[in-house]
Amino acid sequence: MTTGRLSGTVRIVGAGLLGTSVGLALRALGVDVVIEDSSPANEKLAIDYGAGRAASAEDSPNLIVVCVPPDVTGKVVAAELAANPHAVVTDVASVKASVLADLRARGVDLSRYVGSHPMAGRERGGAISGRADLFVSRPWVISASSSNSAASVQLVENLALDLGAAPVRVPAEDHDRAVALVSHVPQLVSSLLAARLVEAEAGDVALAGQGLRDTTRIAASDPKLWMQILGANSAPIARVLHELADDLSKVVVAMDDVDAPGSLATIGRVLEAGNRGVERIPGKHGTKHTAYAQLVVIIEDKPGELGRLFNEVGEIGVNIEELKLEHSPSAQVGLVELYVLPGVADRLGAELSARGWRIAG
Repeated sequence: MTTGRLSGTVRIVGAGLLGTSVGLALRALGVDVVIEDSSPANEKLAIDYGAGRAASAEDSPNLIVVCVPPDVTGKVVAAELAANPHAVVTDVASVKASVLADLRARGVDLSRYVGSHPMAGRERGGAISGRADLFVSRPWVISASSSNSAASVQLVENLALDLGAAPVRVPAEDHDRAVALVSHVPQLVSSLLAARLVEAEAGDVALAGQGLRDTTRIAASDPKLWMQILGANSAPIARVLHELADDLSKVVVAMDDVDAPGSLATIGRVLEAGNRGVERIPGKHGTKHTAYAQLVVIIEDKPGELGRLFNEVGEIGVNIEELKLEHSPSAQVGLVELYVLPGVADRLGAELSARGWRIAG
């Protein structure tokens, strides 16, 4: 018996991070999930993890989720539509316009294909990284086309809702423009910065703090996958990069001669614009970080301390809205940044102090 909106059999093609995570989440709801991968080893691993069962000749899925690399998504979607004439097919590729164009060029019936893209992921891929909660509270873009039936779109929206995601309908071209700015260019910027470390002095890298870790975390992502993503969305990405290059050139000129008239003003405008941009990034439930009060707790570098802190915050009766953790390998302490509603920050700080916790600042 299922406990979500979906019923029947869901077929997943591709047992990587996203496919395995979809399977794990649906199986937790009692949905019958078939998972298949071109690699027998990947497929077996996903099945062993509990993301679904092996396919059989008797399967009759009503929903198919294609989770393969962008350069073969159109081909696989077309094959699944042909092999399953009564099923709705969606995909999770991070580009939408090129997939839709590919399918139109193939002449397939688009009424049963609904492009989608969960705005969720991890810097490490593969079935081994799959998580049932990967999509919780994350946007799930649904790029419906004029050819789609209302029932097909609703079925894909139900998939997103069952996975705990927040479905949002965005046309394919608008989606690709948006992800160029909020996902694809950040990947390139992170990789470019991390690449500066390759030839850096070991002693210099040893001084790295949380700022470097924050800005280079996604540089650990799979290069082969990202080459496909960037190639499939090159035009929108290039537009953002040209604008970024113009801004960077102005900063370089200013840094070359900071005593020249206007140099510091140029740098200041960039920093201030960055502040305004960060304020636009939604936090929990779409709330801005600036709506929360910050409390920084110093914890000792030993097992159980972080869990003890969370337990005591819960005992005090305060909900943590956002969280950041900073820990340098050379330090004997960690810094836990707790973001809470402003009205409870003072009480939380006082009660944690009374319990022996050290509050920074």
